[in-house]
Amino acid sequence: MAVTDAQHASSREEATTDSLGVRGWLVLFTLCGATFMTGLDYSVVTVALPEIGQGLHFTDTGSLQWVSTACLLPTASLLPLFSRVSDMVGRRRLFTAGVALFVVFSLLAGLAIGPAMLIAARVGQGVAASMIAPTAIALMTTVFPEGPRRTRALGINGAVLSLGFVVGTLGGGVITSGLSWRWTMLILVIIGALVLAGALALLPRTDVRSRARLDIPGAVLAIVGLFALVYGISTGAQAGWGSASTVASLALAIVALSAFLLVERRHPDPLIPLALLNRPTVKWSGLLGFITLGMCGGTSVLLSLYMQDVLGYSALATGAGFLAEGLTALIAGMLAARIIEGLGKVATMFTGLFVQGVGTVLMFLLPAHGGLALLLVTSGAMGFGHVLTVVSFITTMTSGLRDDEQGVAGGLSQLPQFLGAIGTAGLAAIVTARSKALAATTTSTLATLGGLHTAMLTAGIVCLAGAVLAVVCLRRPVAAAS
Repeated sequence: MAVTDAQHASSREEATTDSLGVRGWLVLFTLCGATFMTGLDYSVVTVALPEIGQGLHFTDTGSLQWVSTACLLPTASLLPLFSRVSDMVGRRRLFTAGVALFVVFSLLAGLAIGPAMLIAARVGQGVAASMIAPTAIALMTTVFPEGPRRTRALGINGAVLSLGFVVGTLGGGVITSGLSWRWTMLILVIIGALVLAGALALLPRTDVRSRARLDIPGAVLAIVGLFALVYGISTGAQAGWGSASTVASLALAIVALSAFLLVERRHPDPLIPLALLNRPTVKWSGLLGFITLGMCGGTSVLLSLYMQDVLGYSALATGAGFLAEGLTALIAGMLAARIIEGLGKVATMFTGLFVQGVGTVLMFLLPAHGGLALLLVTSGAMGFGHVLTVVSFITTMTSGLRDDEQGVAGGLSQLPQFLGAIGTAGLAAIVTARSKALAATTTSTLATLGGLHTAMLTAGIVCLAGAVLAVVCLRRPVAAAS
């Protein structure tokens, strides 16, 4: 009896402290390594696109853009499917398979001899990433019990994801200029191999599997709807928002996703249970996650344009310009658990969106010359607030759920990251419209700056509106759940 009481006391102590233990840290490094790898993949390739185009003789910019889009489309569209499959076949098994596939396709991408081979390999990387993203979060919420340990783990994961973006942006320029664009892919092979070794050695083998049948009609509709949505948003700027292909793609997305919701209501084992989707902590946290990810991702693109097209920075200097954002994001991730413990999830979400919003609004003051200090301060504020929001929204979304719901919830928590292209496209459209309006009365540089200012101000206001929404819509539900 004394032994049992001691074990119970030990379990309670672990659940109420943020101490992860040696094995816990190793597991966290493994899962965060996968997060870092997928985050690095998107940013490092974006920086390397010009070198890839020259090296593999892409015919035009439009076809070159498919190097990025070919990875994004399968990741976003397959997330709901693999979120559900992870609950059925086991999260460890699917995570390990995803990492192994990612390593294989990264190697093929690094060895590509032509555009077709590279794009095919990028599609494979996207499929693998859609297996990794939801299972990494689900494993994190399973291995680390709800409370300070889980929040700390999610905080470090959020910081690592942001760090992957910054390292990719900075490292992509260094690698492509000093070595070759192929090393941007081969480095992913090395990281993936380490993650795979950690997964095989450290992740618990006691996967809980659901006996539910796979909802095939729901899966097909979700894949078609999300694919069409992301495709329409990703290609709309180049093809024209009023073009037949863009309108048809977005219309298909609306029809397919509407049909998906109807099918889910009637299916005995839905791909995404509507009862879960309608939980206030899930739907409102997901919306706020979409706001912070869409506005931060879109504003980061605007900052890149500002540094290169207005200030005349090189690609390498532009990457260095994101260091403040990466550093503050890392700090926010390390502090997130303590802040959430002190303020609560909703107050932390409000604080994060407020800080992100204020930092983004103040970018309206960025000048045409100089202004490095203001650039670092505002981007740093944006990065700090963004990661606080990401950690608090994922913590809120995955709290109070059964173990067999964590896979689906993990996928839902990652979906805003890949739908953030909507925010980027919206802000880019604002830049284009405002710049054209100013072009007749000022220089092209100042017209571009005016467009960027308008889009940055818009992004900041959206984040501040999200902060208000967090308090209005989540205060009572989260308090009840907690």
